Amino acid sequence: MTTQLDFAALLPFWPELLSGLWTTLTLTALATVGGIAIGITGAAIRSGKPGLLSLIWGGYVELIRNTPFVVQLFFIVFGLPGLGLKLTAGQAALIAMLVNLGAYSTEIVRAGIQVTPKGQWEAARVLGLTRSQTFVRVVLPPALKRIYPALVSQCIIVMLGSSVVSQVSYEELTFMANLIQSRTFLSFEVYLVTTLMYLALSLLMRQALLAAGRKWLGSDV
Repeated sequence: MTTQLDFAALLPFWPELLSGLWTTLTLTALATVGGIAIGITGAAIRSGKPGLLSLIWGGYVELIRNTPFVVQLFFIVFGLPGLGLKLTAGQAALIAMLVNLGAYSTEIVRAGIQVTPKGQWEAARVLGLTRSQTFVRVVLPPALKRIYPALVSQCIIVMLGSSVVSQVSYEELTFMANLIQSRTFLSFEVYLVTTLMYLALSLLMRQALLAAGRKWLGSDV
């Protein structure tokens, strides 16, 4: 039995695929910026003196790191309305990705902070810098430089995980691929093209983030 592949039949559906790709890009960009900001904030809290806020943040990190992303997404989409908080599919997808990346990046950034020599803290104290000034100007830049490749990898993992939000009918790349497949029944062609699009997006995203890191953190990132 010979199978005839028909990639030409997908040409009319390129606008849908590109629309889904753009949605994935937008969602990923927002989640990356917000998630890293949450991670830096959480790392600062968890690297400080033990307290209630640090304990609560630690609980949040453990909860997110030890539960599936799809369950987190479903809780936001289907669970929160039970408390009176209704969100659109796009809002729920963004919140889920922010919360997920925020938890993982907290631990990644904290790992970079923990290996900072105590002498740097002491030197900054001698110079009269406050603890927040020391963290932002002295500790954080070299810590980010040390863990930046791991942080980039985690951002890409979250981007790839965004395909799960198709389960709540958010019209990103995987949703569009599923829609096109249901119309054309060209499963191999549709998902091969989608796979290649995700691959290209991952490679381009990695290069873009590494280039940004070299610009803002130094040439040795």
